[in-house]
Amino acid sequence: MPITNFLTIDVEDYYHVSAFENISPPATWPSRESRVERNTDSVLSILDEHDVKATFFILGWVAERFPQITKRIAAQGHEIASHGYLHQRVALQNRSDYRDDIRRSKQLLENQIGREIKGYRAPSYSITRQTDWAFDELLEAGYKYDSSIFPMKHDYYGIPDWPRFSGYAVKQDSRWIPSQLSDPSEKSIREIPITTLRLGQKNLPIAGGGYFRLLPYATTRWGLRRINKLEKQPFVFYLHPWEFDPQQPRMKGCGSKSRFRHYLNLRKTQGRFVRLLNDFRFCPLGEGIFDM
Repeated sequence: MPITNFLTIDVEDYYHVSAFENISPPATWPSRESRVERNTDSVLSILDEHDVKATFFILGWVAERFPQITKRIAAQGHEIASHGYLHQRVALQNRSDYRDDIRRSKQLLENQIGREIKGYRAPSYSITRQTDWAFDELLEAGYKYDSSIFPMKHDYYGIPDWPRFSGYAVKQDSRWIPSQLSDPSEKSIREIPITTLRLGQKNLPIAGGGYFRLLPYATTRWGLRRINKLEKQPFVFYLHPWEFDPQQPRMKGCGSKSRFRHYLNLRKTQGRFVRLLNDFRFCPLGEGIFDM
């Protein structure tokens, strides 16, 4: 039987992304054209056509203003998880603000769907060695798993030497370290990293976002099949609703790197996504990891 992989959607609008954080602070968000509802509906329609369920990490700011999005996702049988309340990288928040952010989002989503929110993903996968205190706050807030670590080097995120597949983050001597086993006597949280492809001595991005739009689909499929067939592991794939929207407004004042990352090949996302759903099996994160 083919391996069942994990499909995740980070529900945020085009103006929330970290690449635009300097030109699109939260105070400007209410005045911008919102496209998150129509774009999320597009994703839901595609998933429904292919009978695939996913985990939707929903930004609390979005859920508060568009509660119908959360309810529609839940009604179609997908898992609801938290993407925090404001889309701000962990390193840009003090610990108190971060605590309030993750608790506010969790409570908001739970009130909307009437069920416990177990999962969390930091904006821009921004839990790093310098911000691993976030795990303490996630545990205290009642989260059961996290999917924030990207085992590679990037200017916004990454812990390059973190294990590439599902395990635990365990606290030992005031530090959080990876482990394959969770000792009930230790502080720990389930950690499901964003999937990378190991080639030589490097971890390379292969499983979603801008990399899905940058690489030819044949390359993505080859890398993901390699993970399934050679390493016998499921991969974690991620996308955002705004990546399905080539007509979204263009943000003014961003740098050339940010512009390239954000707008590259948006028109190709939907077609590639449909091919992905036909080529691989998927389930939500929460469903998969607690059955493993």
